[in-house]
Order: sequence, then structure tokens, then C-alpha cells
Amino acid sequence: MSYLLAKDTVNGAEGSVVITRNGRNYVIAGMRNIRPTGNIQSEKMRVIGTRTIQDKPNGVELTGKGNIYYGFDLFRDMVLNYINNGVLEEFDLQITNSDKASATLGSQVMAYYGCHLTGEIPLSILNSEETMMNFDFNFAYTRVQKLQSFHEPAEVGN
Repeated sequence: MSYLLAKDTVNGAEGSVVITRNGRNYVIAGMRNIRPTGNIQSEKMRVIGTRTIQDKPNGVELTGKGNIYYGFDLFRDMVLNYINNGVLEEFDLQITNSDKASATLGSQVMAYYGCHLTGEIPLSILNSEETMMNFDFNFAYTRVQKLQSFHEPAEVGN
């Protein structure tokens, strides 16, 4: 039986996040975590003659969430623009996983297009209990593309 070797696991802190807004790229240095997801939606179907309940996929909800250190103004600026001008700006997001210690896997690059913020974005924070303030954020997107794939592990354990 084959198994994955520890050297080919990916360190979650190794990589980068780039946001493109109005044609300008921002390398996000204060990101703590980010996780875009594709939530497959489906419908249950029952028919006479069987007790089996079938399931039919009918769409995918594209959303994500993350956490970033406080002091990052880009999201706050987007919310203020929406409050003051009625325009919620879209942005694109590129996430690269690149752990040099996992040399045989290489890197993965995913791009998320047509992103917009959802939910709460703090406009100000004060907290006497926090020495490194951060906040959660949510977003939705309309399209995703894999720009670069991981490689298969060069070797596996036996």
C-alpha cells in the first residue's frame, strides 16, 4: 500500500496572495488565512417505486472567507466607497501555494475573478485584549481558474 511522504505536504504559510483592484496589483503581506470554496448545491429527488432518495447537482455557490491583520485599508476603502458612492467594487484574487520544502510538488496558482466583499468589514477596531488585531472577512466570486497545478509526488512510501 502506498502513502504520501511527509516531505510532500504543503506548509500552509508558504505562498502569496495578490489582489487586483482597478488594474493595480496589491501583494497582501498581512493575510493570516484565506479559503475560497465551491459549495455544490443539489436537489433531493424522490420517486414512487423506490425508497432511495436521489440527489442531483444543480449549481455551485462560489464564496470564500479569510482573516487579515488590522491596518489593511483596501477592504475598508471598498466599504466606504459603497457607503458614500453606492459602488461596491469588484476585485480579482490570486492565491499561490509554493512550499520550497515540498520540492517535488511544485506550486499551485489559482485565480478568482469578479470578487466582491460580503458580510461585515470593521471600519474601526479598539480592543484592550488584542496585541495584534485582526478581522475576518467574507467574499463571493463569479469565476475561478487554475493557472498552475501541483505535480504528482516524485515518490511515495510503501
